[in-house]
Amino acid sequence: MIVDTDRIETLLKETVVTEDKVASVLERGAEAQGLTLEDAALLISIEDAKLREMLYRVAGAVKEKLFGKRVVLFAPLYLSNYCTNGCLYCGFRSSNRTVARKALTPEEVVVEAKTLEGMGFKRVLLVTGEDPRWDLKYIIDCVKAVYGNTGMRIVHVNAPPMDVRSLRRLKDAGVGVFQVFQETYHRPTYESVHPIGKKKDYDFRIEVMDRAMEAGFGDVAIGSLLGLYDFRFDSLATLAHSMHLYGRFGAEAHTISIPRLRPAEDFALKDVPHPVTDEDFKKIVAVYRLTVPTAGVVVSTREPASLRNSLIHSGATQLSAASRTNPGGYSKDALQTLEQFSTNDHRSLVEVMKSIVDEGCLPSLCTTCYRVGRTGHEFTEKTKAGEMVKFCQANAILTLKEYLADYSQNGTKEALEKALIKAMDGIKDTAVKKALIEKFKAIDAGERDLFL
Repeated sequence: MIVDTDRIETLLKETVVTEDKVASVLERGAEAQGLTLEDAALLISIEDAKLREMLYRVAGAVKEKLFGKRVVLFAPLYLSNYCTNGCLYCGFRSSNRTVARKALTPEEVVVEAKTLEGMGFKRVLLVTGEDPRWDLKYIIDCVKAVYGNTGMRIVHVNAPPMDVRSLRRLKDAGVGVFQVFQETYHRPTYESVHPIGKKKDYDFRIEVMDRAMEAGFGDVAIGSLLGLYDFRFDSLATLAHSMHLYGRFGAEAHTISIPRLRPAEDFALKDVPHPVTDEDFKKIVAVYRLTVPTAGVVVSTREPASLRNSLIHSGATQLSAASRTNPGGYSKDALQTLEQFSTNDHRSLVEVMKSIVDEGCLPSLCTTCYRVGRTGHEFTEKTKAGEMVKFCQANAILTLKEYLADYSQNGTKEALEKALIKAMDGIKDTAVKKALIEKFKAIDAGERDLFL
């Protein structure tokens, strides 16, 4: 059993929060070795403002202990908004006929990817709906087109669940992370919001990450769509899913996304069934960080800029930026095609980078680990051992140096340069600092894609 529903419901019913219990759990959480599901149930049940602040502080400290001050940036690229599913919360659902549908050709995908590359992005997440007309071959053709015709260094994919053979072909095409969200782990709710289409199959979806790891993906990405059901249940179930993967494959989920339900075109739900407040959202981020400390916690542009800025201090490590949720949304003559959902943070990449610097953190465009084999079990264990922080910080510095050389804009260059100097001053390992200085010289001489 991947997720034990009865156990989670019992934990939520029987957990009693006291200051002493919270202090004890946070003391263990501060060691950055992870927590139990019982511990997570306690923390996710905190209501007291004082205890919440304690939780946020410890989670922020653990994030910095394992990953430094870096915040990874990426963008989604939507391949197609065709879909045969009827998900009530999604603008792509098959019954929505109000706006044009589009599946980008591989050549059009290259145009979109080059637009993102022109902003400074080095990693991209390809996203597609579920329609047999746009099959595995189509996705692989798009992946290969991006690698073969742009400077993107890593391509991740968010696609419908597949069998092991198909996932192996996707991995062989060079995909870094395979991502599927369960949406909600509460089976009755899952069934009610997925009335038609292949996505109705709860079990085939929840088991896809096992199949992905069997197919060779060291890094997989999971998440719940917060607001469909009680966030406490879905948060604990998400953590249980990651724990299951660790128990079977020796690797936690590489990233856990925390999308919160947002309005979509012709929204089929009357309202958000289980609203999640900003404080609850922040609490989820912190609990994820402490329970599964090695996972990247990803916050999308569904959330407003001010909240996203605060979340990087309570455990979030990755942000999307400049996102468009419709096929063709980035190109100069952007197509007026159907969006999956509405976004809330419309800042450009450089504006998000500047805000990260203003928060005292370091924007990162790093893609190293996927390309040098620091993935899966190795990544999980190295991170727990505190060995990844030097790579994360150093490679963030190198990507910022490269960004300044190629993409810096008036009004931001000075701030980013100051952040670069400050980050270099913070490197205490003399060997790492020496290596960075030499690589700075190489970047100034025109070399690119340098990393530790």
